[in-house]
This record gives sequence, structure tokens and C-alpha cells, in this order.
Amino acid sequence: MRVNHFTRPTIAAAVAMLDGSLSQAKFDQMVFKLGLEASIPFDSSLSVSKKAALLAREVARAGETVVPTIDGRVTLAEAVVREAVALTSSSPYSQQEQQNRLLRALALDGFVIQWNQNSSIGELPCLRAALPAEIDLPVADDEVHQLLNHFDFTVSKGHLDQAIEAHTRGDWAAANSQTRTFMESLFDGIASHINEAQAAATTSSENRRAMLANIGFLSVQRNEWTLDGKNYINGLFKMLHTEGSHPGLSDDDRSTFRLHLALVTARTFLRRLKNQG
Repeated sequence: MRVNHFTRPTIAAAVAMLDGSLSQAKFDQMVFKLGLEASIPFDSSLSVSKKAALLAREVARAGETVVPTIDGRVTLAEAVVREAVALTSSSPYSQQEQQNRLLRALALDGFVIQWNQNSSIGELPCLRAALPAEIDLPVADDEVHQLLNHFDFTVSKGHLDQAIEAHTRGDWAAANSQTRTFMESLFDGIASHINEAQAAATTSSENRRAMLANIGFLSVQRNEWTLDGKNYINGLFKMLHTEGSHPGLSDDDRSTFRLHLALVTARTFLRRLKNQG
């Protein structure tokens, strides 16, 4: 069984979708399907919103518990997400804010919703991984946060959190800007961690990245850094800088791609720093 991981914003968006879409009876049916009747009572005097809050608490407590569903055995967290996905619609009249928030959160976790174009068939929407299984973005995000805490890179962590928050609310320009600033501060932090005095004497973030190449942290052989500027790191920053932070010039796909690439890149170099320590 492949375990799909979902971040807290996705779980929160899924629960909000269920809260805003299900009646008392439908919510109770879902609770029964998930085997949660001991934690969430079948009580009509309890509002759907209060039951949704109990569901969120249960997922926070036991989200990794495996439960049987019509899609097979999955974690409770995934089962809840799939219940919310089943309520979505490709109709332009159904793009309410709750659904948009769920779509954005899923995109950040590396998932998309696939709708059947022939609505007469009656098939439910499907949750699909948008990326290969090897790139587990929620796990990458969690590991990056752990490593940022390990090295006490609080500034970098702050920029990453702001990028994720901006992406979650659909502010693509702010997300792009914070993603670039996160990567700049990350390499600045790595340089200071390796040689604080030399990093402090270096006048710019780009020069500190050159410093990392000069001391062997960035590989010239693997084209991570080269003197002619035609390398992965420079290419990454040029791409992150495209369209800057001006509103209206970017879209959700570009912003999601940038944030995904930043997470995978950050994890690679933070792992390297830890292994060299």
C-alpha cells in the first residue's frame, strides 16, 4: 500500500469542504464509513460544524491509522481528503472558495483532481498524484522544516512559511517573491554556517553562493556552479526571478512549480550540509 502524505493545510481545506457541503445525515454516513462513530456521535443536536471540528481533531490524533475504503486501505487522513474530493465539481458554477482552497492545497502537496468529462456516467472525481512517487512533497516539506530548525535557520524558515501561506491563499505574486527570498536566505545561511566570518565579509548573496562553490560545497563537476553563470543554481534564481513580485503576472501552475522546485532543491543542500557536519 502506497501511503500518500497530506499537509495540515490540505486536511484543513478538506474538512472545511465537508463542513460546508454535507447535511447532518450525509456527514453521519461518512462518519460511519470511516468507522469514527465512537469519536463523532450520531447526534442531530450537534451541528455539522462541531462534528467537522471533531473530525479534524481525530485526523490530527490518528491520521496515519489505516482504514478500509472503497478505494482500498488508506490512511484516515487520505480517506478524509478523498471524501472531500468526491464533493468537488469541474462546473464553473461550483468553483466556490472552499473548493479553490482545497485545489490549491492539493497542488502544493503534489496532487490534482481528475473529473470525468462525461457527467452522465456518474463517476466521482478522482485524486491523482501529479508527480512521481519518489517526489513526496509533503515529506520533503516536513524534512526541510526539520533541517531548518536543526540549523536554526529561522529567517529562511520564516520566508518558506510565508511562501506556503501565500500559495495556500492563492496570492501567487507574494508566494513567488517569498520563494525566491527563501532560497537566497537559505544559501546565505549555509555560507554563514560553514564560515561565518567569510560569509559576513562577502558583499552579496550571489557572491556567497560563489563562495560555497570555491570551498567545494557546490559542485562544479555536477554543474551546480560554474564561472560562466550557465549552471543549475544561477538558472534556478533566474527562473525564480521571472515576473518578480508584480501582481497579475503569474499563475497557480507556475507558482506551484517554483515552490516544489525550491523544496526539493532545499532538501538536497540541507541534507548535504548535515552529512558534512
